[in-house]
Amino acid sequence: MTKFQALDERRHWTDAQELECVMVVPEAPDVKSFCFKTADDSWFRYMPGQFINLELPVNGEKLLRTYTLSSSPSRPLSISVTVKAQKDSTGTRWMLDNLKVGDTLKAYGPGGIFSFMHYPADRFLFIAAGSGMTPMMSMARWLFDNGEHTDIAIINCARRPSELLFANELRRMAQRVPDIKLSFVVGEDDPYAAWAGYRGRLNQLMLELMAPDYMEREIFCCGPAPFMKTVRDILNAAAFDMTHYHEESFQAPIREEEQIPEHDDVVPDEETRATIRFSKSGLDAECRETDTVLEVARANGLNIPSACQFGVCGTCKVRKTGGDVHMVHNGGISDREIGQGYVLACCSRPIGAIEIEV
Repeated sequence: MTKFQALDERRHWTDAQELECVMVVPEAPDVKSFCFKTADDSWFRYMPGQFINLELPVNGEKLLRTYTLSSSPSRPLSISVTVKAQKDSTGTRWMLDNLKVGDTLKAYGPGGIFSFMHYPADRFLFIAAGSGMTPMMSMARWLFDNGEHTDIAIINCARRPSELLFANELRRMAQRVPDIKLSFVVGEDDPYAAWAGYRGRLNQLMLELMAPDYMEREIFCCGPAPFMKTVRDILNAAAFDMTHYHEESFQAPIREEEQIPEHDDVVPDEETRATIRFSKSGLDAECRETDTVLEVARANGLNIPSACQFGVCGTCKVRKTGGDVHMVHNGGISDREIGQGYVLACCSRPIGAIEIEV
């Protein structure tokens, strides 16, 4: 019979220790959560959103891999990591195929600064794609368990509904407290299943609908690099104060503030001049980087057909034959068309000198 011990009768987990796998939970295709305890029933002290390093015995070697904790320190007797195998996964593939209840692994940690604990606020927005939901789930569980009644908007994105991590638990949490506002975005439907949520890539129009007050929230983002760049582009185009934006990369988890990368994102500057040559009309127009191609064309008496002016309908599609633009659209143009040189005039801003076939 297990003897009851209160937390103050146990020691807490130190930097390096053997962990025993006590539960394996399938979450989605090629995704499982692994729950661990210590051999001496130590309790775990960490900040929601942090990660640990696991030493994995793969092909006779010891691979050290970093995994974000999906569990919450409000439930300190165990920790969990939720892992998803990518095409080139080695360590994660081994875990999914081999790790079972009763197995032990050496672990190090916790570490990392991706946590709302460092950025206190009254309102948060968590934006994640795929397994990027793991640190968000850790933070959401902590806020839910702690009864903080903090206003949280959560946007959970995945390729298909069946790949939305923690969807059922998030729904149960949102049903019980009015503080959690939950939205899902998928790229495509599952076969033989109805989907009533958002479809397509996350864009500015979706963000406005799901979190209308996002400009006033502390934003945390995690997911594949292209996804996070899309989010940054949306926020930069809206003139969001990026000191309130924080992200975590699974390729290079951040341990200290000095490691936070400086992104080379293109951000149109209101003070920087640009020029647009409308080649068919023989017109050269000066403007600011923050002006759209459509605005400049109209100001100079040129007619580019347009309708929605939100980058949705694609009516204002024109060919760019020179230079670079900053375009943040809402689905009105395909990657193939972009590759052919087309841009949407309503949401494309000139960077330096550009040429448009109008």
